[in-house]
Amino acid sequence: MTPDHLLERYRKDLRTTEWLERWNETPAGRSTGLHGASGSLKAIAAACATFALGRLVVVRSDKEDAAYFFNDLEKLLPPGQAVFYPDSFRRPYAFEETANANVVLRAEVLNRLGRPTEVLVVVTYPEALFELVVSHKTLQGQTFSLAVGDALGLDFLNETLFDLHFERTDFVTEPGEFAVRGGIVDVFSYAFDRPYRIEFLGDRIDSIRTFDVESQWSDGTVERMDVVPNIENKSVLETREYFWDFVPSDTRWWVESTEVVGEKLERDYARAEEAFAQLSGPIQRGEPHKLFANRARWEAGMAQRCLTVDGEGTHATVHWQTLPSPAFGKNFSLLADTVENHRRLGRTVVLMAHAQTQIDRLRTLFQDMGRLVEFEPVLGALHAGWEDPVGGRVVYTDHELFERYQRFRLKNGFDKAHAITLQELQSLQMGDFVTHLDHGVGKFGGLQKIDVGGAVQEAIKLIYRDNDVLYVSIHSLHKIAKFNAKDGTAPALHKLGSGAWQTLKAKAKKRVKEMAYDLIQLYARRKDAPGHAFAPDTYLQHELEASFVYEDTPDQVKSTADVKADMEKPRPMDRLVCGDVGFGKTEIAIRAAFKAATDGKQVAILVPTTLLAFQHFKTFSKRLASFPVRVDYLNRTRSAKETKAILQDLAAGKIDILIGTHKLVGKDVHFKDLGLLVVDEEQKFGVNVKDKLKTLRVQLDTLTLTATPIPRTLQFSLLSARDLSVMATPPPNRQPIETHVMGFGEEVVRDAIQYELSRGGQVFFIHNRIENIQEVAGMIQRLVPEARVGIAHGQLEGHQLETLMLSFMEGGFDVLVSTTLIESGLDVPNANTIVINQAHRFGLSDLHQMRGRVGRSNRKAFCYLLAPPLGSLPDESRKRLQALEQFSDLGSGFKIALRDLEIRGAGDLLGADQSGFINDLGFDTYQKILAEAVSELKKSEFKDLFADTPGGWGSEEADCLIDTDLEVLLPDSYVNFVEERLKLYQALDALTAETELLRFQEGLVDRFGPLPPAAQRLMQAVRVKWLGTKIGLEKLVIKQNKAIGYFPSDAQSDYYQSPSFQAVLLALQQHPRTFRMKQKNERLTLVCEPIPTLDAALEALHLLLPAEVETSNA
Repeated sequence: MTPDHLLERYRKDLRTTEWLERWNETPAGRSTGLHGASGSLKAIAAACATFALGRLVVVRSDKEDAAYFFNDLEKLLPPGQAVFYPDSFRRPYAFEETANANVVLRAEVLNRLGRPTEVLVVVTYPEALFELVVSHKTLQGQTFSLAVGDALGLDFLNETLFDLHFERTDFVTEPGEFAVRGGIVDVFSYAFDRPYRIEFLGDRIDSIRTFDVESQWSDGTVERMDVVPNIENKSVLETREYFWDFVPSDTRWWVESTEVVGEKLERDYARAEEAFAQLSGPIQRGEPHKLFANRARWEAGMAQRCLTVDGEGTHATVHWQTLPSPAFGKNFSLLADTVENHRRLGRTVVLMAHAQTQIDRLRTLFQDMGRLVEFEPVLGALHAGWEDPVGGRVVYTDHELFERYQRFRLKNGFDKAHAITLQELQSLQMGDFVTHLDHGVGKFGGLQKIDVGGAVQEAIKLIYRDNDVLYVSIHSLHKIAKFNAKDGTAPALHKLGSGAWQTLKAKAKKRVKEMAYDLIQLYARRKDAPGHAFAPDTYLQHELEASFVYEDTPDQVKSTADVKADMEKPRPMDRLVCGDVGFGKTEIAIRAAFKAATDGKQVAILVPTTLLAFQHFKTFSKRLASFPVRVDYLNRTRSAKETKAILQDLAAGKIDILIGTHKLVGKDVHFKDLGLLVVDEEQKFGVNVKDKLKTLRVQLDTLTLTATPIPRTLQFSLLSARDLSVMATPPPNRQPIETHVMGFGEEVVRDAIQYELSRGGQVFFIHNRIENIQEVAGMIQRLVPEARVGIAHGQLEGHQLETLMLSFMEGGFDVLVSTTLIESGLDVPNANTIVINQAHRFGLSDLHQMRGRVGRSNRKAFCYLLAPPLGSLPDESRKRLQALEQFSDLGSGFKIALRDLEIRGAGDLLGADQSGFINDLGFDTYQKILAEAVSELKKSEFKDLFADTPGGWGSEEADCLIDTDLEVLLPDSYVNFVEERLKLYQALDALTAETELLRFQEGLVDRFGPLPPAAQRLMQAVRVKWLGTKIGLEKLVIKQNKAIGYFPSDAQSDYYQSPSFQAVLLALQQHPRTFRMKQKNERLTLVCEPIPTLDAALEALHLLLPAEVETSNA
């Protein structure tokens, strides 16, 4: 069953018919009231009205309510029939702060309202109605329609787009841009949230496709499109009209409260007049009455319409007599009683859930309680449930039952443009430092054309010390990595041909091997040690997991399952859970601790700071409040008397879960029966504690949590030594943190703090200079006299600092002016605004970590980055701030901060001495060396331990170099932009399978047109390289009509005993005319001729593959 079925039932309901009849006969200026429609039943009513009466405008009193209403309608109506009409800027006359995504949504709505036959439901709110819109006449005059088959020249289209003020760019990423490549034109119209790709055949439009901004690949076709310019441009002085005058006169209006809309318009209009009076400068702006609506105009506009309102109407009122869904407080036995009661009264009970897992979870909970509860499941949850005794129907939603937050989703298709910013931050620019795996650190010198035996090829130019130049084939791009180390200091360039780089690599490899050796040895000891096998989950465990406030992410589900599976095995667990701030690691620890406690074992939770111990104690106590377990904590704020009592209870087994700092592993702490140790941020502990942990780890189940992400390749290397769970997906229902970059101004600070205090929240104000932190606190006190202000910094006494922080956590004061102290893990759910002063002075990961302190509850959070005007900042700082402003979603910020954090995380995890190597070698190169070292150890010292994994020579470790005199490249005439060509070469070099290569080719044809011969040869060269690697060749030279393959130079290599080499020997016997083997200076080579083309090379190489590989390739 789906929400549609509910809609059908209500369409047939007599109350619906009565309401629609009353509404239909309402005279202009009067209203019909809909009284007693609760929860999402209002959205169902609006959908019924659309089917019966046609076009409809719904005005809710605030944006959030409107957004939920719109999401409900999207689930009930055919795709695209419900549209959202937002406001386009944040403050009157602050037009430079216009939200581009909203401009697109507004233009799309106006464009569709202009089509007389289209049935739409427009959902909006007062702030959106406040802005006047362009007139019908202006919109029609500026809209330009195109359809497949239209005859118009490329030049004409180019001119038209310029006339409509579109900007020509290399690639289209934002509304108002267009790009021309050969016979292909990309246009991003303001009337649609995706850009269009128009392909010409001569002077005729051959096809129109939509495409994805991030990948730039087409993802759908359309027959026609409208090009609409930026109609929200308020600096253009043209006549505008009220939204209600723009909407066709036969449209029905449903306004939640005409009074509230009038009040909000009046308030905003007063602000606009105030802002207009303060305007100065050469730009002429329209007066408020030409740009904005006020209460009088709204009332005059509604006097022409027949309305429905919530509650009592002035013409008639229809009563539906439904009730809101009751609050069950996660009491599932009460829920079971209520459902059974409704069923006895003959009512249908419907439970809506956003996913099947939630329905299964409810059923399991009822079964565990021994109750048989019958209900009708509906997949697809509306926002709020209701009880309808008259209609004999009760509807509950899963997020209300589990007291979870449901996030609204608004269309923001071109947000993908932010991914482009991300690529920019990571792409190679001229002069960047790069590391070549075989030659060391050099400077990137761009793409260069080189002549190889008369054929043109492209290569990467690297400049080394003394201006030595190295050209790197586009097939060996994976050997080059942008030099990334912890701080921004410039590395020393290496000298080509000197042994310095090889020595450094060998030294790093030796140390890495020692480190990996220790890890693997610990793993071996753990494998043999006996441990405690915990019992399977009980009904209490199900209930605890079901009561989690947020929706579990797939990673969380997997990590929880992995941890529990490890605990149920007889050998000790040693699992590392790694994920960003707010990704739900603590919840996994709570579930594991509870599982241990219900099995009669005690749990120790070790944290690095006193503050964190208290915070975890609060979190654990709150989550486990309704369960029979005792949680306590030990840190230096506990008095001697309290500590003594806790230790006595612990030894007697009265405490189930104890949280504490390093005191926990002290001599005087005795557990009665310790079964699980949870370590939070292990890298922050001293050496003594770490050594103690190593001995504990062998005999005890251990769960370690870390927020610094571990790089992907490092994960594979560590998999041999430690079980790893990585949480990379952000919780879906967290609200994004609204982030603004602005100049420092007292009114900005005052408004931000006052707004947060007005909704009962608290504020972090970050100022990272201790010398004048008092003055900043004084300024805040002056600006917001009613605020209680506290100051925290690292020079305070430990006890003093702690009392202050605890006071802030418990709501003792409103604004905490602090240095970056708060970055490491202070969690204050009631603090939902953070102001960061001089934000341009921080690194990305620091800003990301600090911003992660807010937005940890269900409330909307704000982050203000105060910095000098962006134009005056260095490029790097500007890009950093812009990236952070764009990536406001939880988890997307994680992506930008990832590089920064990964470098830090790798250093933390591998110890201080490894950080030195990371700085010398560059991060990516260090990872590659680590992977090699672990792989070598697995094959030598630890051969027996990894006996179950296949050993011997594997082609995945080999790499075949290609050298040819054929023209293989992407010609300038095909891809004109150097940066884009480099990106494409990098993407091509990273491919590993034929399906990926075919997809890559499709993408090229889609974006740039049919492949020229040189590009076709480039694709074949990639296939030749793959085959050479599979066969085991180190190098393959295809020149002057023949191919020469070079086998591994190490005569002792496992390769010569592998099936791959046996297949080569067999092919030599079977095809003596095609292949011959040569040996020169101990080096074996294979000669193959005639090889005039790459196709011929492919054909010949296939003969050298082992039989099973050959069949799988076929």
